[in-house]
Amino acid sequence: MLTAADVYPPFGLRVVAGPLELRGLTDELLLELCAVAEAGIHDPDEMPFYVPWSTAPAGQLSRNTAAYHWGKRATFSPDDFCLDLAVLLDGRVIGAQGVAARDFPVTRTGETGSWLGREHQGRGLGTAVRRAFCELLFDHLGFEEITSAAFLDNPASLAVSRKVGYRPTAVTRKRRREGELALNQGLVLTPGTFVRGEVPVEVTGAGAVRSFIGLVPA
Repeated sequence: MLTAADVYPPFGLRVVAGPLELRGLTDELLLELCAVAEAGIHDPDEMPFYVPWSTAPAGQLSRNTAAYHWGKRATFSPDDFCLDLAVLLDGRVIGAQGVAARDFPVTRTGETGSWLGREHQGRGLGTAVRRAFCELLFDHLGFEEITSAAFLDNPASLAVSRKVGYRPTAVTRKRRREGELALNQGLVLTPGTFVRGEVPVEVTGAGAVRSFIGLVPA
């Protein structure tokens, strides 16, 4: 009998690093993620995201979050995908970590993005999550380069990237909110600059995901 992971292999992906886990974003975990988003991600006066999705009204934010992830599942292909995982601490969902890639079998690169609920920020968890995720991408999913970006007024995100080993690239000018200019710092990470964590990372389910993104299983 088919399982959900047979149909959509990211559901079977699991990355464990001590008390932190990254799991394929099933509907059950997605509902928990929506609740974390509703509880708050950042100060209302701040905006860390390219698209200000986190400012949606209560209720609508959950619907938007779920619809976004359902849509990405439906259009997932090796040539254009977003691999989004739930972040759990001691079994409780606290945020999300993902990577977006185009033409991956050729480019072997993608852009990482993540967020944690406000109550879980400032504790070093973001750095630990990013390190575990980048280890997954480099060691198990065939990535040869990982990019990211953060607005210059988001020092916390830039600090996480710096600790993991990302190097700065170009600064671009972006419209962030209506009529608002923001400067966005590009970042790039390679296996040679990657700063790994001290906690061992255990990965299961990566072989099926490799096939799903157009690579031969390791």
